[in-house]
Amino acid sequence: MAVKLDGLSPKELQTLITQAQSRMETARAEHIQNVKAKIDGILKAAGLQISDVYSARGGKRGKRAGPGVPKYRNPADASQTWTGHGKSPAWFQAALKKSGVTAESLLISKTSAKKSTAKTAAKKSPAKKAARKAAK
Repeated sequence: MAVKLDGLSPKELQTLITQAQSRMETARAEHIQNVKAKIDGILKAAGLQISDVYSARGGKRGKRAGPGVPKYRNPADASQTWTGHGKSPAWFQAALKKSGVTAESLLISKTSAKKSTAKTAAKKSPAKKAARKAAK
C-alpha cells in the first residue's frame, strides 16, 4: 500500500495524517487485545492467575506510601511544613534568604539533629582530635 505523497495538497496530507493516526490507535488496541488473549491462554493452561506471576503488580516499588513525614516547619506559620522531598515551598525559600536562617534552623526536630551531631563527636577519640589539631 504505497501512497504517493508528492502530488498531495497540505489539506489532503493533513487528512491522510489524521486517518493514519486513527488507524494506528485501532491497530494498537487490537495488538493489546491479542497479547492479552495470549497471556490469558498461557495463565489458564498453567492454572495460574496474573497475581501469582506478578505479585507486586501495581505495587509500591520505589514509591512512598503516603505524603511522608514533615521535616521542616515554617517559623512564621507552624501549620506549613515540608518533607524535604520535591521542590521546596515558597516559604522555605523565602526563609533561607533571611539573615541567619539555615535549613538546619528550620528543622522540626532540632534537638534530635543536635543529639546525632553530639553523638558523632563523642565517638571520635581524643587522640584523633589531637592529631587533627596538630596537622592544622
